[in-house]
Amino acid sequence: MAASYQTTSALLLLIVHVGCASFAGGHALLTKPDPRSAFGWIGVCFLFPLAGSALYGLFGINRVRSRAKQLRAGLPVASRLPSPPASADDFASQLTRIGDAVTQWARIPGNDIIPLENGENAFPPMLAAIDAAQRSVWLATYIFETDPVGQQFIDALAKATARGVEVRVLVDGVGEWYSWPHAVKLLRRAGVRAARFLPPQLLPPRLALNLRNHRKLLIVDGQIGFIGGMNLGGREVGKPSHRRMADLHFQVRGPVVGQLGQSFVIDWQFSAGEQLRVEQPAEQAGACVCRVITDGPDEDNDKLLYVILGAVSVARHQILIMTPYFIPSPELTAALQAASLRGVEVCIVLPERSNLRYVDWASRRWLPPLLERGVQIYLQPTPFSHTKLLVVDGAYAQIGSANLDPRSLRLNFEIAMEVYGRDKCQELAAYIARARSHSTPYTRELAARRPMLVRARDSLFWLLSPYL
Repeated sequence: MAASYQTTSALLLLIVHVGCASFAGGHALLTKPDPRSAFGWIGVCFLFPLAGSALYGLFGINRVRSRAKQLRAGLPVASRLPSPPASADDFASQLTRIGDAVTQWARIPGNDIIPLENGENAFPPMLAAIDAAQRSVWLATYIFETDPVGQQFIDALAKATARGVEVRVLVDGVGEWYSWPHAVKLLRRAGVRAARFLPPQLLPPRLALNLRNHRKLLIVDGQIGFIGGMNLGGREVGKPSHRRMADLHFQVRGPVVGQLGQSFVIDWQFSAGEQLRVEQPAEQAGACVCRVITDGPDEDNDKLLYVILGAVSVARHQILIMTPYFIPSPELTAALQAASLRGVEVCIVLPERSNLRYVDWASRRWLPPLLERGVQIYLQPTPFSHTKLLVVDGAYAQIGSANLDPRSLRLNFEIAMEVYGRDKCQELAAYIARARSHSTPYTRELAARRPMLVRARDSLFWLLSPYL
């Protein structure tokens, strides 16, 4: 009797396992874009009774994109407009076509871009713009510290509100936890209209480390904008000998500021439920042709990655990259390798030591295949450089908030700006060249001399790189 019961139980367990494995494996078969990933998950589902299906349900299904689309469904979308004709230069023409194909905004001429290195050079003009605001101040940031530097921004925003300026501040719901007390609470106490982007909550439960708003924007009166990778706080400010990090932000003037404003309007409506009115386009202010690119898991395609791949693929002479975190996708790795093989100088400047050591370890595992194809890699000494910059052929640049890692290119909401203009792009190329001159070349020989245990650690975090 006992043997019969055990046999029946085992048979039922087998039926349940086969059913769950078939369902989970079928889902992987139909939804995974990579056959190796699909095959691996199918194997896990069938080889590990029930546990394999449970693991697939927890880690194998991409809920980030579907959740993002659900959350942001119904938000306004910028109309897709054609760009004005590019110059006869084939390089610009090809990039224009790529951008037109995957983004919703057109290239706009007549803009001026001013690089602002580190907080002591970026924050004063930002605060001055807030102090001079007459109609509107829209600010979005990932981290808003409430240290003395952050308090300067709170005070300036409160004063602008008091004199009747429309002030709106959007802080990421997870990023604000980097500082206590939280900035949104202090802003509201000072009378400033502030909102959180997808904050954690208990009821209904929501604790998402993904779907973060990593965009950093300041738009004043629709006439002047600031964009880049710089958060608000004291970590961005310091003396040369006692600096925690280095960074690069940008002041923008010209009609493209309207595209920055449209991006903020969409994010604000999602977070606060209020529809803002975009200011009239600013007058032309310079010689740069620019376009804003917004990217996030709610989009139908990886717009930012496609544009980066397009820029790399049409490069003729030089590709310069600075990024604080470098975990490239296989597509980007292949594109950089191919560019180097066809004679393009490909140079990547990374921090020798970032604030996220596990990302550094995973990154080191990605570097040897690039080195083998002639890509130049340099490690920048302290302070940790948080700069995000891409320059191609001294004629095209991309600035903004995105890092070259899966979190930025797949999981977070990011913003970038294309910059066409030889004078400005050569200035940015010179900035990277100066950083390279003070950095240490990372060679195939150095990579090969890393101890076995260190390489094993790097490889372990490399396996986890899609989730870092």
